[in-house]
Amino acid sequence: MFSVLLPTNGLLMAALSLLLARLSSSSLSVPDIPHIAAYFGTKTRYEEVNPQLLRDLSSVNASVLKPPPNERCSPVHLTAVIRHGSRYPTVKNIRRIQKLSELVRREAARGSAGSEAAEDLLQEIQSRWEMWYTEDMDGQLVMKGRDDLRHLARRLAGLFPSLLSEENMRRLSFRTSSKHRCVSSVEAFQEGLQQLWGHDEVEYSHEVDDELMRFFERCRGYVEGVENNRTALLEVEKFKHGEEMEGVRRRMAERLGLPHHHLTPDLVEAAFFLCSYELSIKSLHSPWCFLFDENDAKVLEYKSDLKQYWKRSHGHVISSLSSCPLFHHVFRTLDKAGRPRRSTEASPEPASILVGHAETLLPLLSLLGLYKDQTPPTANNYHSQHGRRFRTSRIVPYAANLLFVLYDCQRGPRLQLLINESPARFPGLEEEDAPLYRDVRATYRNLLDGCDFHRECEGRTGGRGPNTEL
Repeated sequence: MFSVLLPTNGLLMAALSLLLARLSSSSLSVPDIPHIAAYFGTKTRYEEVNPQLLRDLSSVNASVLKPPPNERCSPVHLTAVIRHGSRYPTVKNIRRIQKLSELVRREAARGSAGSEAAEDLLQEIQSRWEMWYTEDMDGQLVMKGRDDLRHLARRLAGLFPSLLSEENMRRLSFRTSSKHRCVSSVEAFQEGLQQLWGHDEVEYSHEVDDELMRFFERCRGYVEGVENNRTALLEVEKFKHGEEMEGVRRRMAERLGLPHHHLTPDLVEAAFFLCSYELSIKSLHSPWCFLFDENDAKVLEYKSDLKQYWKRSHGHVISSLSSCPLFHHVFRTLDKAGRPRRSTEASPEPASILVGHAETLLPLLSLLGLYKDQTPPTANNYHSQHGRRFRTSRIVPYAANLLFVLYDCQRGPRLQLLINESPARFPGLEEEDAPLYRDVRATYRNLLDGCDFHRECEGRTGGRGPNTEL
């Protein structure tokens, strides 16, 4: 029947097209995702790192747990350092978005676009997008962000049923940064667990601990040497006004039909972030996304990575050393969990859940020696950095997590590292997925015996400058 009617019946053709469109956007298929979604740096969705979650948010892959196959092992403790979930923009970015919105609407009203394509794109933004961000949102967790943590909790309970169990509920430890988005995230994590256990009423129990989760604010060497030091991010400033960023700015101006000088690098970044926010908050493919091709997105991701590298990671020694309190806390917890106990002693906590920020995870990952490229990223080596390990889009998306899994094994305790639910190996111990815990401690002996927060942050002026070892 279709072969007879399709060529002649326009109504049937339209109906069939509508049906196909509805099927393609149904929950059975992957939603319409911008082609640049994997390049949003710290504003990347967790699903871009783990695409299988787009089809099933409860997907648990037990094969990521890799104790030695020839040893009997069982997990006895989990320490999870987790970034908060998807959030609203901060006030600074909301103001930039407002400025960009006013510029585009003003130009659209003037009808001054230089080409028909630019005119169409301006009208597309005009008709499909309204400025809906308000300053009172200021970085607060969104509903999608609560879901990020609820589902993460359920997946971790699926991976570690003997640890994150209802029987252990009172013995689980939860700590969080004082920021609203982190408190909401740790609550959502607890909701995920308790809903899994069939609880109608959720009981929250967590401790706010900024000394642990916002250590960077308390490290004077970091604040003075990096945060408030205009020369610390020189590479970022140079790249911001360099030829790669200038190319992105010029192409965006052409696509919008705007005079080149009307677009600042900050407004270019605001448009890029708008694409990321609409996706992470509302799962929308925003018209703003069409202003950038994949090469543009790679440039903007690199600019973001430069900032995180030189501000929070390997770029300056003090950035990673500022995380000493968290480093020591993690290993003290692991020591306690792995220590032989007398029968009269209370069992150690099965899991420690620590919720903070990208700024919490990046210094700790750096202190552990992870994601350190042989050649540091600079303003001048963009084209040789395409294969770099330091990509924040992959390392610290929303709901990023660093998991320390302690096993009780025949030869003694073993420790496995998972990053964003995927296996990672400790630098210097690359031969094994779960090396003996004593070998991990030996690898980090200098930090375990040293890394004194007061001395590093208050006493060493030399540690505040650039990392000359690079």
